Amino acid sequence: MRLNGKTAIVTGGGRDIGRACAIRLAQDGARVAINYHSSGEGAESAVAEIVKAGGDAFACQGDMTNPADVDALIGATRSRFGDEIHVLAHVTGGLVARKKLDEMDLEHWNTVIALNLTSLFHVVKAVVPFMPEGSSIIPFSSQAGRDGGGPGAIAYAASKGAVMTMTRGLAKELGPRVRVNAVCPGMIDTDFHNVFTRPEVRKHVAGITPLKREGTSEDVANLVAYLASDEAAFMTGTCLDINGGTLFS
Repeated sequence: MRLNGKTAIVTGGGRDIGRACAIRLAQDGARVAINYHSSGEGAESAVAEIVKAGGDAFACQGDMTNPADVDALIGATRSRFGDEIHVLAHVTGGLVARKKLDEMDLEHWNTVIALNLTSLFHVVKAVVPFMPEGSSIIPFSSQAGRDGGGPGAIAYAASKGAVMTMTRGLAKELGPRVRVNAVCPGMIDTDFHNVFTRPEVRKHVAGITPLKREGTSEDVANLVAYLASDEAAFMTGTCLDINGGTLFS
């Protein structure tokens, strides 16, 4: 129970990787606030699973691109679990749609940047004042932030590359009190790829990966739990790939 007595917030925690992170952090003893935007059923089922196992969690709907919703999440967490917040896993994000440059308008660009990057700014700015010594922030980037992403992912890849740069800057600014390490998933078996990636592409990527499979949400959650813990006490400013060997960096 390496997170026993600590409070964690997981944004985008209603499905897939975010949901797995919430459950995994609770398994390590954390009290967990699960933010969701539209995946209320998944968030509430995660809460039920955590409580059934003897943990403590609650779900809170909110748009992390909206500062008022961010403040409401932080306030509800502190009201429920106490003043200090020890872990933030910011999983909020998405591709929205695949649009190449000639198809993309400013509205799409701004929407994707807000969802993946500006949301991180809002949440970090709101939570840091309540984080004590030894706390951990875990932003979510992507393999796309390193390799530019697939067709029609320019805005998404740019936003995720910026998350990595922001991670490094935050690590410098917030250390030594708070550690900041980003996670960069590759091909993970989630609704993201169910919607945006063709089955034949997924099969090909899994086939050329040294581990010969897609990752799971639980694979990523295990890494997040490690970064949240004191076992990662000498790690900050890193952007960790978890892609089965698809891309080495």
